[in-house]
Amino acid sequence: MSDSYDVIIAGGSVSGLLAAREVAAKGLSVIVLEDDTEIGTPEHCGGLVSIDGIQNLGIVPSDDSIQNNIKYAKISSPSRSFELNAEKQKVIVLDRRVFDKQIAFQAQKMGAEIRVRCSVRSISKKKEDIEEDIGDDKGCYVIKTSDGHLTCKYFVDARGVGSLIRHNRQGIFQSAQYEVYAPWINHDTIEVKFDRDKYPGFFAWIIPIGSERGKVGVAGRSINAANVLKSYMDSKGGAYSVVRKVYAPVWIMGPMEHFVSGRNIIIGDAAGQTKPTTAGGIYSCGMGGILAGRAIAIAKQKKDDNLLHDYEKKWFSIFKIEFEKMLIIRKLLERLDNKAIDELFSTLSEGEMELVSKMSDFDFHSTAISRILYSRSGSKIIKTVLGNEVRRLFNS
Repeated sequence: MSDSYDVIIAGGSVSGLLAAREVAAKGLSVIVLEDDTEIGTPEHCGGLVSIDGIQNLGIVPSDDSIQNNIKYAKISSPSRSFELNAEKQKVIVLDRRVFDKQIAFQAQKMGAEIRVRCSVRSISKKKEDIEEDIGDDKGCYVIKTSDGHLTCKYFVDARGVGSLIRHNRQGIFQSAQYEVYAPWINHDTIEVKFDRDKYPGFFAWIIPIGSERGKVGVAGRSINAANVLKSYMDSKGGAYSVVRKVYAPVWIMGPMEHFVSGRNIIIGDAAGQTKPTTAGGIYSCGMGGILAGRAIAIAKQKKDDNLLHDYEKKWFSIFKIEFEKMLIIRKLLERLDNKAIDELFSTLSEGEMELVSKMSDFDFHSTAISRILYSRSGSKIIKTVLGNEVRRLFNS
């Protein structure tokens, strides 16, 4: 194994592995350093994604990576609820442990090296001027790891939400997600529960992964996620068994302004590429990895680091408008009290729900949410809360 690479990627989740696949496919030497003992664990996310989304990432999911197919979504306020038909969106639940390994295999087949239980301890820039260094075999960065020192020309940070803590702690919520066996889990229906008092700024959820099996979680601002999740499960009124517990921070403030600084590139959760509404991001983070990997390969080939910024431009060209709309929706979510949420839900007609089901796109869901908010009574509530900002949401 070498101690010098064209690219070092810290973090072996979806974005890091896809970046490695793209870099290796162009013949560059690349290593992925994963802090945990296994690719795909711990399974922080719910694993929800559309079939179209993962196919756009260049992946045909293996049968054993698909845990479930989702047909319906039940959305509840403290005293109201409605149901959406989700079949058109072709939403599946992934076993991230299996799915991430599938991408790792793709990357390895292209020539990428993957090293688990190897953490990055420090990153320092070599004294040589990067522009003078671009054409030779020297590294521009020295990466101190738990396995020793490595050098690289380009460093990619895909280490997740932990990399964002220094930027804005207010943008991070604590979450808890348990794998649960319970008779109250509907095998084909996602459940989402809004309650401003219990889950401020977020919600509780159930993602079914089989008959009477699912991922049950909560997140919110300044909550004890473990205690709140226990209360939510107790409120379901039936027996349950918890077989796995995962606690993780989630980022809800949208993307960083810039993803590239010199030859230091951020992708995925580390770049804030998760949805501000749900903190999900298999597709948006995965595209970050793909676009970054391709930009690095082209910049290296053409000896022009300015081409790294094409990654930023292309990612924002796909997701900028969607994320801006989701950030407006997030402001609304933060400000509505339970009475307003109940009133909003009560305005929704069966016809509007059918229309939302038909027009929904799981990977770009702000349009469907905007439609829900656009009912006559609902728009009055929202205009009161958001003022002129609501025009940006509805008009776009």
